[in-house]
Amino acid sequence: MQIDLNNPENLTLATVRQLIASASDDEHAQLRVTKAGIAYLSSGRAVGGVEIEGLLFRLETWAKGSGYVGNVAASDEVWVTQIFNALKQNWPKPSSDYIDIY
Repeated sequence: MQIDLNNPENLTLATVRQLIASASDDEHAQLRVTKAGIAYLSSGRAVGGVEIEGLLFRLETWAKGSGYVGNVAASDEVWVTQIFNALKQNWPKPSSDYIDIY
């Protein structure tokens, strides 16, 4: 699951909810946005400062088992809205290439 941020109509609470639901809480996850405007969740070993070439920005890594991704996280309206706002406020001009306050 990816969100193409180049088309503003693609960034909705519903698509952010789908993105969050698409990941498993069984491994670390990180929301990343490429310079081409594609938002996606990276997981496994490609989190943190690993494989960051081509990224415009990334959020902090969410530790496995912490409840930040998966179906339960996607049902949390406050959390979904926070991630939606982080994407909206930082695309296409992020405040930093690493965002841990949102």
